[in-house]
Amino acid sequence: MTLTQDCLLPMTNSPEILFLLVGRGGSKGLPGKNLREIGGLSLTGYKAIAAKQSRYCSRLIVSSDSAEIRAEATRYGAEMLFERPAELATDTASSNDVVLHAMDWIETHEKRRYEAIMLLEPSSPFATPKHFDEAIELFAARKASLVVGMRETEVSSIFVGTLGPDGSIGGIVEKMLTTTAQRRQDQAVEVTMNGALYLVGWDAMRKHRKIYADPSASYGIMMDRMHSIEIESAADLAYAAYVVEHGMLDASPWRRQS
Repeated sequence: MTLTQDCLLPMTNSPEILFLLVGRGGSKGLPGKNLREIGGLSLTGYKAIAAKQSRYCSRLIVSSDSAEIRAEATRYGAEMLFERPAELATDTASSNDVVLHAMDWIETHEKRRYEAIMLLEPSSPFATPKHFDEAIELFAARKASLVVGMRETEVSSIFVGTLGPDGSIGGIVEKMLTTTAQRRQDQAVEVTMNGALYLVGWDAMRKHRKIYADPSASYGIMMDRMHSIEIESAADLAYAAYVVEHGMLDASPWRRQS
């Protein structure tokens, strides 16, 4: 993972990237989440529109158990090649298995492969075409096996730990005592994945059969707080709508196409 990248120029020989838009019909935290709307556009629509505008999107397909989600994705330019099997539509099914299923289908039915696959989840709707392009250019420049979207954490790991059964926070205090820089502004920037994009090499996924596998070839692109919004609850959806409605995020990439 890297926090800073060299200025990456657009590639002259573009790699073939398969964009995979995923979404289950069931969602316990926010029922019907992937079809919920912000500013008249569904979360699925946000992700599909941005993907289609990426200069490196060779193809956009959808994987879902829901006919409604598949229809919504195709409305905004995705191809519907298959119906996701029921066993991959449970809340315990892994993203690894969903990606591998799509790869298996492409290789079996079309006898082809891509250089990499870009996994897109509607629950993080605000990734822009520029974010996808930056990730792909970094992937190519670093010969990476994985590039993901990242955001800055709200709290330093120094102040994070577990709460004991008796209410003890001794572990956190012990960490705090190891540093004299206890003010937030004195802490080094820490980052975490934001769920906005997962770009994994085709060969790497075939080799390891999981997205997170090779630390030495894994990188991240930084995204700001607004573009990193993740929606898992009604409160998250309301906040995202507020951000768009009050111009706190530039929604022009989606409004031009929707």
